[in-house]
Amino acid sequence: MGRKAELLQRKAFSDINLTPLMDLTFILLITFIITFPLLESGLNVDLPAARGTPLTEENTVPVSVDLEGYWYVEQRQVTAEEFAAEMRTLRQTRPEATVLLRGDRGLPYGRLMEIMQAMHENGITRISLVTQTGQTLRPGS
Repeated sequence: MGRKAELLQRKAFSDINLTPLMDLTFILLITFIITFPLLESGLNVDLPAARGTPLTEENTVPVSVDLEGYWYVEQRQVTAEEFAAEMRTLRQTRPEATVLLRGDRGLPYGRLMEIMQAMHENGITRISLVTQTGQTLRPGS
């Protein structure tokens, strides 16, 4: 008899415990606060040093080539065929856009020329090479 009375006396909780939900929310918030600046910094490309004039960021499209030779358009890795399609689309939708080409310092010259050739073949004529600000490297150093 005691068991039936015990079951009948229990009441359903009508409140939701928000503590675990708040813990999860704060953990996600902290995760995004930590990772967002890493996403903003871009790709890890070691740019060569050179003197030049700063460019405005208006109407530009960043294209990067890392040390392994992978191609990126606006931080998305693309194959050579996808790159050609992206450049054709860029020429049609934004003909006045300037491509900011970022090539890693250790990249062979031939790989950089491949990407410039692909841009030229697809009608992209406004290209700027991005470098670090600093002293120009002297020949032989």
